[in-house]
Amino acid sequence: MQPVPHGRVVRTTVRAGLAVALQQRCNGSSHPQGMQMRALEPDLQGFIHRNGIAVAYESYGSGERCVLFPPIDTIAHSRAWKGQIPYLARHARVVSIDPRGNGRSDRPTDPADYSDREFATDTLQVMDELGIDKAVLVGICSSAWTAILVAAQAPERVAGIVTLAANVPMLSPPHPWRVEFPWNEPLDLESHDGWAKDNIYYWQQSPGSYRDFTEFFAGEVIPEPHRSKLYEDFVGWSLETTAEAMAANDLAPSTVSTPEESRSLVHQVKCPVLSLYGDSDRCTPGERSRQLAQLVDARLVEVTGGGHLLMGSHPVIVNTQIRQFLDEVWPVQAPPRRWHRAIDRPKKVLFLSSAIGMGHAARDLAVVRQLRERVPDVQVDWLTQHPVTEPLARHGERVHPASAWLASESAHIEAAAGEHRLDVFQVWREMDETLLANYMVFDDLVNDEPYDLWVGDEAWDLDYFLHENPERKRAAYAWMTDFVGWLPMPEGGEREAALTADYNAEMVEQVARFPRLRDRSIFVGNPEDCVDLPLGPGLPSVREWTQAHFAFSGHVLGAQPYREQDRAALRRRLGYAPADKVCVVTVGGSAVGLPMLRRLVEAWPIAKRAVPGLRMVVVTGPRIDPTLLSSGDPDLVVHGYLPDLTDHLTACDLAVVQGGLTTTMDLVAAGRPFLYLPLQGHFEQNVHVPHRLAQYGAGVRVDWAEATPDLLADLIKSTVGGEVRYRPVETDGAARAADLLAEML
Repeated sequence: MQPVPHGRVVRTTVRAGLAVALQQRCNGSSHPQGMQMRALEPDLQGFIHRNGIAVAYESYGSGERCVLFPPIDTIAHSRAWKGQIPYLARHARVVSIDPRGNGRSDRPTDPADYSDREFATDTLQVMDELGIDKAVLVGICSSAWTAILVAAQAPERVAGIVTLAANVPMLSPPHPWRVEFPWNEPLDLESHDGWAKDNIYYWQQSPGSYRDFTEFFAGEVIPEPHRSKLYEDFVGWSLETTAEAMAANDLAPSTVSTPEESRSLVHQVKCPVLSLYGDSDRCTPGERSRQLAQLVDARLVEVTGGGHLLMGSHPVIVNTQIRQFLDEVWPVQAPPRRWHRAIDRPKKVLFLSSAIGMGHAARDLAVVRQLRERVPDVQVDWLTQHPVTEPLARHGERVHPASAWLASESAHIEAAAGEHRLDVFQVWREMDETLLANYMVFDDLVNDEPYDLWVGDEAWDLDYFLHENPERKRAAYAWMTDFVGWLPMPEGGEREAALTADYNAEMVEQVARFPRLRDRSIFVGNPEDCVDLPLGPGLPSVREWTQAHFAFSGHVLGAQPYREQDRAALRRRLGYAPADKVCVVTVGGSAVGLPMLRRLVEAWPIAKRAVPGLRMVVVTGPRIDPTLLSSGDPDLVVHGYLPDLTDHLTACDLAVVQGGLTTTMDLVAAGRPFLYLPLQGHFEQNVHVPHRLAQYGAGVRVDWAEATPDLLADLIKSTVGGEVRYRPVETDGAARAADLLAEML
């Protein structure tokens, strides 16, 4: 089968199943989720109270400059700006306001409480409450109109306005379906289909009618393909209000009643204006944005193929446009910039190493050591975060100061995990705002500093948003990964199968459309290490597609394996006697592994009675407090982060680990017996890694549901010190990967 070309065939095939998946999510049958974390928490939360109604606000960041998001339409709330707030808060103070009727604000049912003047007054009172003299106002649809009202009423308080899909009343005719199906009149229809659902009487007709409308409306305001997460978010925000509040909002009085009055009010706006709209907006006609731009001499930006929710569907475009506008209307003294003539400066590499697990750091350090042998004058900066920064600091590597701005991916994963469970695909989807925030850190960095090569080792944020915005590429780019393809877990059902296929289809389409965006794709492994499973309906298999698009480095070891004759000396150095039976228990770089460590500590007394000379070394890693596992038994030693963990794994008689690839493959290379317990719900640890270990005939898999202390003790007894016959692991993977990178320098 040939790789599927870019085109509608893939989208049609996959989206047929995706529609069912999204319906299941809307009906409440979503995959189990943990707590969802924000990329940036507010510095301040509060309320203003006007006429007995509480209106909520949040404030982020600091500084003289301020970007303020007026209350959005009642169908959503300020979380709609989650893709903008973390980025802009690095450059200004940012304030968001929940509208009356949604979010943390009250939900009155009197239409008078939802007049456009009330929203404008809420905006000004929040500014007063927070001591904000003026701000750049950013609004979408009706909140763009709110920004215009504020600028007309209090021009001294507004430094500029950014509008998205500006819904200026009566500035142009609505879309035809808005006229065909009036929203404020009862419709004598046998069934409400399409835009007939956008009707206040239908919303209140039955308990499911309003939900039915929100699901339809979400598809209309988000027409772009592969936006399932944004769709789910929007439906969720919409369901946080009520049909009664929505009806009151839509029946609210307006400041203007004729096109002439609307134009007259817009003419009162004297501040700079930036107007963005999508040419595929099915909610608000683009003509309104175009006419607004003419009336106020605004800069107009049309997003071809863009729908209504531009800030969600095209966040990088929106973020960079707002930032550019902010700098123009409210300039700040920038630090001096120094530019070297390109031919004279050293060759520079920016290395993005995934912080989800510690294995990336070990292999990336090995590759960089080899790269420096091939390009001696190369300078390497690292853009990464804890826990990867631990080994980098130990090796004297330069972690770029911009890394401090990165939102913690490990913290998000830990918050979402269950007991030895991580539904990693779903968790990754819920991490969308963190991935965007971290990409924007990268984008700012490379805009200010030149590099010859970017290397992203499973830097999913970088790879995704570069393919979404290929014009942002300004250096050679290499992508590294040890697995390809999001795969569904059985417990995820049809929904997860459809969603993973949709994500894979998007990847296939992007790479086909921009085949040279990745100047080099490096698979850390060999062709047979790729599972021979389909990426989705109508899509090629993982192995077939990977072979067509990647170069293979072979496995990359973080450290060269010891010769067997040196192992005895290593054991002596680590304090292990010849008669000791050493069992090392370790988990990944996050706190997700704590339940497994506790389970092994429970198994320890049973195993100790069964195995003479048994010693257990528990390694918690950098994000788990080792005192949580202290036992008082001298034969059970608990360590936190061990820089020389590979040495302990090489010296042990048995290891018990999670199902992470790097640790298990280090054990294969060292020729050590091991048990591995894949995290439940983790498709990589349950599918990709077991497939690769099977190629080497390595490891004993233990499912968590069966991993009682008694069973673990029995397995320790039967496998500790046992003989293994693994297929050899290549030792030149780092050198081969470095060769591929050096060619790009």
